[in-house]
Amino acid sequence: MTDLSNASARQWPEPAAMLTLIKPITWFPPMWAYLCGTVSSGVSPLSRPGLVALGVFLAGPVVCGMSQAANDWCDRHVDAINEPYRPIPSGRIPGRWGLYIALTMSLLALVIGWQLGPWGFGATVLGVLAAWAYSAEPVRLKKSGWWGPGLVGLSYETLPWFTGAAVLSAGAPSGHVVIVALLYGIGAHGIMTLNDFKALEGDRQMGVNSLPVTLGPEKAAWVASVVMAVPQVVVIGLLTLWDRPWHAAGVSAVLVVQFWAMSVMMRDPKGKAPWYNGVGVGLYVTGMMISAFAIRSLGGA
Repeated sequence: MTDLSNASARQWPEPAAMLTLIKPITWFPPMWAYLCGTVSSGVSPLSRPGLVALGVFLAGPVVCGMSQAANDWCDRHVDAINEPYRPIPSGRIPGRWGLYIALTMSLLALVIGWQLGPWGFGATVLGVLAAWAYSAEPVRLKKSGWWGPGLVGLSYETLPWFTGAAVLSAGAPSGHVVIVALLYGIGAHGIMTLNDFKALEGDRQMGVNSLPVTLGPEKAAWVASVVMAVPQVVVIGLLTLWDRPWHAAGVSAVLVVQFWAMSVMMRDPKGKAPWYNGVGVGLYVTGMMISAFAIRSLGGA
């Protein structure tokens, strides 16, 4: 347990707290989506390993890490209720250091994005703007249980997928890539809704109208499950239409297991939402990569 009396006297951030602030555990989805994009492009990722590695680093530690720092700074009052021992409310990152870290990482993201060419830089600009629009006043889309998770889903899945495909192919991705990336981004709205369960009490007190707050845990869990499942069903139909039956069967298999996990979650939505985020999300992203391999030969280059 952190000694709050000592933490409150700090002038400089605690190094370990700075790593906690940018939440490495959250980096995986955009990194994975960027890799899905490179696979779906039709260009071998091994042919341009530098662009792949730089893009993965940008999508995860830099842009996603920056978004987490920005969110924690803008959410410091909510976190003081929900999780007072997090880096900013605990004082381990004192004063306005949380803001300075988020702004510095925003600039770093733009510098790195510039190295990925016009498509990579444009996507980076959108990612940085989306991160601040989600967390910061006066926009603060996080206040909405519909717009907030939707923006994050598109930013974490669709945008890095599109970017990976565009950077590797040095041009606009094919329609197949755009459609599948968009569908998985829409489905990620449900994942973000389940993630809001952990902040239910603080969100209610601070006027953040997440779906668990406005609909209640049971209805919110149903909405999240439907929003996650429907885009995957559409992907399965499209892969079948595009003559990729084996890939469609693979996505179907992981969706069936997700249905089982959803049924477990429904017994106790508030208690089981974190469990589902560990189990169901892994299955969801498995389907993403199966789909990426399915469309790589459909004119992605």
